[in-house]
Amino acid sequence: MDLLKGKTALITGAARGIGKAIALKFAGEGADVAFTDLNYDENMEATEKEIRALGVKAKGYASNAASLESSEKLIADVVNDFGRIDVLVNNAGITRDNLLLRMQESDWDMVITVNLKSAFNLTKAVQRTMMKQRAGSIINMSSVVGVNGNAGQSNYSASKAGMIGFTKSIAQELGSRNIRCNAIAPGFIETEMTHKLKEEVREAWIQTIPLRRSGKPGDVADVATFLASDLSSYVSGQVINVCGGMST
Repeated sequence: MDLLKGKTALITGAARGIGKAIALKFAGEGADVAFTDLNYDENMEATEKEIRALGVKAKGYASNAASLESSEKLIADVVNDFGRIDVLVNNAGITRDNLLLRMQESDWDMVITVNLKSAFNLTKAVQRTMMKQRAGSIINMSSVVGVNGNAGQSNYSASKAGMIGFTKSIAQELGSRNIRCNAIAPGFIETEMTHKLKEEVREAWIQTIPLRRSGKPGDVADVATFLASDLSSYVSGQVINVCGGMST
């Protein structure tokens, strides 16, 4: 199937992990792919080659999603290189976990800026392009901890909960221009971040999941593909949990 043939997608934070899985899935469905990471390094170069091997146009950009100026330049560069942007995936994010009692103000500020302000930056920068096209799909990467909260992650949870409110507001603002905005809330997904957890911690997490297993980046990429494609042309302002049932 070529669900995204003829579309151009921009995915932030996509040199690895969930972002990379989304980039490869989109390319496999026929989309040209622009993607970012903070620096152009071997991971970005390798991802670029993998995407191009699927027969589509691909380019990686070193860009700081937490900066509005950098985001505006990125959008201008992608439109110049690809001609249009049909899909934006706001995936860039970080964690700085700690109990509130021990959390530094800098850890709070950094997580809110990188995770939440980045969505503001990229969405604000891309909206004029999508409004001129009178079409677009914006996909924001939230989290089940943005829905349920999680001890030791008050900053991360707040940023991801904010993403949900932002998503619903943008869906209402831009809907009349045929621009959709939705959020995905992944649960326990196998990434570099979760691989760093101790085995007993991982097992404890999995026992809270009704499906009794962790998810794969591809599980999130499948839902992102649905939201990016015309199959979801009447879906906007929604939060789709990809969590094996741990959040209902």
